[in-house]
Amino acid sequence: MNIRPIEVRDAESFLELSKRIDESGFMLYEPGEKATTLEQQRKFIENIIAEKNSLFLVAEVEHKLVGFMSAFGGKVKRKKHSAYLVLGVLDDFQGRGIASSLFNSVFDWAKDKGISRLELTVVKDNIKAFNLYKKMGFVIEGEKVNSLIINGQPMNEYYMYKLL
Repeated sequence: MNIRPIEVRDAESFLELSKRIDESGFMLYEPGEKATTLEQQRKFIENIIAEKNSLFLVAEVEHKLVGFMSAFGGKVKRKKHSAYLVLGVLDDFQGRGIASSLFNSVFDWAKDKGISRLELTVVKDNIKAFNLYKKMGFVIEGEKVNSLIINGQPMNEYYMYKLL
């Protein structure tokens, strides 16, 4: 397994990875909903790379992207100390320590950048992800009621945070 910053050349592979992870049903986009073009993905990657307080990591196994974690740092002075995280790992590669490695890389990066608060949300019914986040030191800050509609059903999300 190799954890590294995303590169513009990863755009096509990342689009495929992202669409496959969306099929889990626990991401923001519904399966098949994402309409990002290759050019839009390239531009997004270029913009993330240019940001000093954001990070986008990918996990590779045998030169294939199998997971990612993004950390979007605050843009205004009062939020510069925080970053919002998004994680995705293909089902077939879960349970192999990939997510933990991504988290640890982000923790190191955040400390280096002076980021002291990490935040994320998780669908309440996504027990596997919730347990991982707890294991990585995140705690529940609150519950967002009926924040998403998944398969026609209202779903709640937990707001979680970790202070470094």
